[in-house]
Amino acid sequence: MGSLSVAVVGAETPGNVGTIARAMKNFGFSDLLLVDPPELDPDGEAYGFAGHAREDVLPNHEVLGFDDLVSEYYTVGFTAITGEDDGHPVRYPFKSPAELRDHLAGLDADVALVFGREGTGLSNAEFARIDEVCSIPANPDYPVLNLGQAATVALYELRELGLAEVHHPDRHIRADEAALGGLYDQFGTLLETIDHPPEKRAKTARLFRRLLGRAHPTGREVATLRGVLRGAMSAIERARDEE
Repeated sequence: MGSLSVAVVGAETPGNVGTIARAMKNFGFSDLLLVDPPELDPDGEAYGFAGHAREDVLPNHEVLGFDDLVSEYYTVGFTAITGEDDGHPVRYPFKSPAELRDHLAGLDADVALVFGREGTGLSNAEFARIDEVCSIPANPDYPVLNLGQAATVALYELRELGLAEVHHPDRHIRADEAALGGLYDQFGTLLETIDHPPEKRAKTARLFRRLLGRAHPTGREVATLRGVLRGAMSAIERARDEE
């Protein structure tokens, strides 16, 4: 697979960032991405909780915006609450961490494992822009996990991806995020052009993104789909000009 990074969005407690960095070090991950992070004082709790990760993982973190995160990486958002029904597609479908491990092992793409805020996790609006959702199995009577705990459990399950290089002769080379972003934009334009009901466009766009998130199209497949959409748009414009 390509690179595998860990992203933390909107963490409020520096100690949780340090805990996640420590779990990364435990299980073989080194690239830490932070979106809207708290202040990380070298003499504060983040570095205190990081253990030996204070020497490399934590100080080498990268700060970026959420827009850059979803445009540059294939993103997997983590939650313990799935909302797993067709009527609420923002968090559907989902994989368990074990299923995700096998899935990512053969994927040639730069992946970011995305964890949200302590109190609320990732928002529905953020989940709508995430490529895939992973649900951490938990007691349905109390599925809420601490941010640091959730990341530690997930990274433990995915440790084979961080601790050892696995040979996958049938590696699937997924299209890059820029090409996919262009395809999503074209699909959104098509929905507007065909007067798809405005109140349904956001949901339909999410479903389209989820579909491609599961399919992992290659660069050639994305180029073909974009060509089809361009052809459809041209045909619609010609038909309107002839009216």
